[in-house]
Amino acid sequence: MVLQEGGSGTDILAETSDGKKLRITATYLDRGLIGDLRANGVKFDVKPREEPSFLVNMLVSWGPMLLLIGVWVYFMRQMQGGGKGGAFSFGKSKARMLDEANNSTTFADVAGCDEAKEEVKELVDFLKDPQKFQKLGGRIPRGVLLVGPPGTGKTLLAKAIAGEAKVPFFSISGSDFVEMFVGVGAARVRDMFEQAKKSAPCIIFVDEIDAVGRHRGAGLGGGNDEREQTLNQMLVEMDGFETNLGVIVMAATNRPDILDPALLRPGRFDRQVYVTLPDVRGREQILNVHMRKVPVGQDIRADILARGTPGFSGADLANLVNEAALFAARRSGRVVEMADFEKAKDKIMMGPERKSMIMPEEERKNTAYHEAGHALVARLMPKTDPVHKVTVIPRGRALGVTMQLPETDRYSLDKERMLSTISVLFGGRIAEEVFMNQMTTGASNDFERATSIARDMVMRYGMTDELGPMVYSENEGEVFLGRSVTKTTSMSEETMRKVDSVIRRIIDEQYGIARRLIEENQDKMHSMAKALLEYETIDSDQIDDIMSGKPPRPPKDWTTPSGGKSDGTPPAVSADGAPAAA
Repeated sequence: MVLQEGGSGTDILAETSDGKKLRITATYLDRGLIGDLRANGVKFDVKPREEPSFLVNMLVSWGPMLLLIGVWVYFMRQMQGGGKGGAFSFGKSKARMLDEANNSTTFADVAGCDEAKEEVKELVDFLKDPQKFQKLGGRIPRGVLLVGPPGTGKTLLAKAIAGEAKVPFFSISGSDFVEMFVGVGAARVRDMFEQAKKSAPCIIFVDEIDAVGRHRGAGLGGGNDEREQTLNQMLVEMDGFETNLGVIVMAATNRPDILDPALLRPGRFDRQVYVTLPDVRGREQILNVHMRKVPVGQDIRADILARGTPGFSGADLANLVNEAALFAARRSGRVVEMADFEKAKDKIMMGPERKSMIMPEEERKNTAYHEAGHALVARLMPKTDPVHKVTVIPRGRALGVTMQLPETDRYSLDKERMLSTISVLFGGRIAEEVFMNQMTTGASNDFERATSIARDMVMRYGMTDELGPMVYSENEGEVFLGRSVTKTTSMSEETMRKVDSVIRRIIDEQYGIARRLIEENQDKMHSMAKALLEYETIDSDQIDDIMSGKPPRPPKDWTTPSGGKSDGTPPAVSADGAPAAA
């Protein structure tokens, strides 16, 4: 018999006289058992419990903690892009370097911003031949800030500079600097400039620099803000005690008004290059660049497309060409035709068609008169943009759309044009009241825009005799806090009442003018609404026919519906404007 102490008690291993082996685990061992065994002549042996080795004890005690540390290190390495520089490489810059081999963009790929290209070509000349400037004592700008609306080609222009100069190009976003740990942003700025110095001459491009370059001293907390610390380090690196010869910093933003003044001073961003929306000639050049990549038909006229896309940015025009190519692919066309571009333009400017949306006849008729009201007032008011197209097909969030296109690029607005725009916006609601004897929520956006224009005329542009040439605006708070948090007003209650009364007068006067025009031209309103109910979409040709008293011709792509007249004229309608029964 063997007595062996185990983990859960005492194991008794016994063998009987007939050879059977038994194993018994006793949780409680009687102290008299040993004496009884000796008294009965039983042979037994007592073995002490086997203690685990020191190594096993260490693994059991520290194993879970080591496992947790290993998991944490693994995730930290994953967060740092595969472990570049080890698990604690938060201070490593996330700038991506484009060299000559993988950057083929040149100035030939940039169109529509000739002045901006001329401004930055000096940088290319300096990077290619710095002695040309240095021997005359000239100093190339250390920093160039590209300013402009979204989609105008600021990033593309920066890549073109790197492609032309054949130098390394470091690209990083302003949001890549700041992480959840304090001090990471400043460390990444230092690391980025260290890498750039090793690759000089080179270009550092910071996209959306307003993410870290905002005004300092506006944080909600009492301590030093992490973004301020990052900005301070960037200021030192750009123009501190150490000089960064051969390192040119470029940045892009569409919010230059919120950048810190220290960032914009000479020595840091010496030059600000404005990349504005392209004019008609610039839009034509951009369209030609993008249309080189798609097969286009013989009827394509880039100049006509450019005149019909005022206010489009370079990104909008690239999207226009892409949408036109998609329309051509859907109809299994071999080339992109002008009709595809027209459909793409309508989709971008008015929203995608929702032909599957079935409107009740009452709402459809109300929408037709609403849009006819906008179009009629736009044709009769002075200094309004020509009506390009009117549709009652739901597009985007709108049940109908009246699209006006300016004949030329416009850079400022005069008082008469702004007043006419207010009248045009009221045309839809007035048509609902006069012809449908009801009011709907469809005019809510019209009222919002009309009120905004009238308020700007009074408070920003000084276009009223009562208040004169003076700005009555609310004080803007710190942009870092959000303007709505700290917005205040510097006007007295009496002045605010006077401002409201003048705005009310402008709106009432223009509302009355629009109502008079609609009531005096009810026959044209009926004709336009009937054409919209029949054709769903009419353009300037049909509107010209209606305004001259002629029956509107059918649209070019309109097919005669079943039961309609084969000559293309609309079917007969009743006096109230609804289609008459056959």
